[in-house]
Amino acid sequence: MSDGQIRPTGRLTMIVTPQLRTVITDTVASGRSRIVVDLSACEFVDSSGLGALIAGLKTARQAGGDLRIAGVGPQIATVLRLTNLDRVLRAHDTVGGALSAG
Repeated sequence: MSDGQIRPTGRLTMIVTPQLRTVITDTVASGRSRIVVDLSACEFVDSSGLGALIAGLKTARQAGGDLRIAGVGPQIATVLRLTNLDRVLRAHDTVGGALSAG
């Protein structure tokens, strides 16, 4: 299982989430089904951003891999916690930590 790293920047909203979905799908299609989305350069995520991450998780898992998130800031951590998605998308401090996690 090969690794892929994706690093969106700025705001993860309905304007940019179609691009994120495409990048995740293309990454998995290229044979990298273990994906880490580095959110350290993202300051905000809305429901469409969460939807793209969940869709990416499903895509990666269907290919025998996984999608993990790293570098989550306070706003994103709060949104994950309020939506209970922190139980599905476990945040890691660093990309390296996400890659090495069981």
